Amino acid sequence: MKVVILAGGYGTRISEESHLKPKPMIEIGEKPILWHIMKTYSHFGHRDFVICLGYKGYYIKEYFAHYYLHESNVTFDFAAGEPQVSHDETVAEPWKVSLVNTGIDTQTGGRVRRIRPWVGDGTFMLTYGDGVGRIDIDALLAFHRAHGRLATVTATQPAGRFGSLEVGDGDAVTRFQEKPQGDRSWINAGYFVFEPGIFDYLGGDDMALEQEPLDTLARRGELVAYRHRGFWQPMDTLRDKNLLEKLWQSGAAPWKVWG
Repeated sequence: MKVVILAGGYGTRISEESHLKPKPMIEIGEKPILWHIMKTYSHFGHRDFVICLGYKGYYIKEYFAHYYLHESNVTFDFAAGEPQVSHDETVAEPWKVSLVNTGIDTQTGGRVRRIRPWVGDGTFMLTYGDGVGRIDIDALLAFHRAHGRLATVTATQPAGRFGSLEVGDGDAVTRFQEKPQGDRSWINAGYFVFEPGIFDYLGGDDMALEQEPLDTLARRGELVAYRHRGFWQPMDTLRDKNLLEKLWQSGAAPWKVWG
């Protein structure tokens, strides 16, 4: 099954790094967050990727063009006059990766519309190139197939950023909770599953997937939420990036489902 990853945005909220590279190429543990996302899908057997490029898309092309070289032990032998290159103990992922230019300023819905020739007429998955989670892809797909609608979105309840207080009479604190579970609202965590009928809801390049298309699907009863109660973390800001880096360096990154 095809896996589509949106990787074309500007990433302005993490401009400390995104002014040099596209947001999905910002590294966690010396690997782009895009790699971490792909490793999750690959763990569940989904290895055919379509990556929607936009801002600094050439950076992502360069990464995959040299992936084999970077992931291998290499010997350069210059003694023969012309360099001889040999790869030892090659470590490369069993991935097929299609890199599609979907426009610099194209909105998310427009990017999805543009990759229709690459996904064909089958069910496909889609996510954003800037968030990781301990998502059970098998369970997500089973859920999608069971309800028979056009679209499934993974929903999560993020933890609040700050501790909460309950203050009673006389200004006494009656309850303190460090970073509670937000306001109990479910939010879009990405990790979608779509039937090809989704393309009937997509317009031009200026259409955001998260606005008219998903709203219309919801009103027609064609959008269902897969409730994910485990770990999920976007990388919107430098603070988020540093948190993910700390988790990775701990050796117990919650999203690392692969061996």
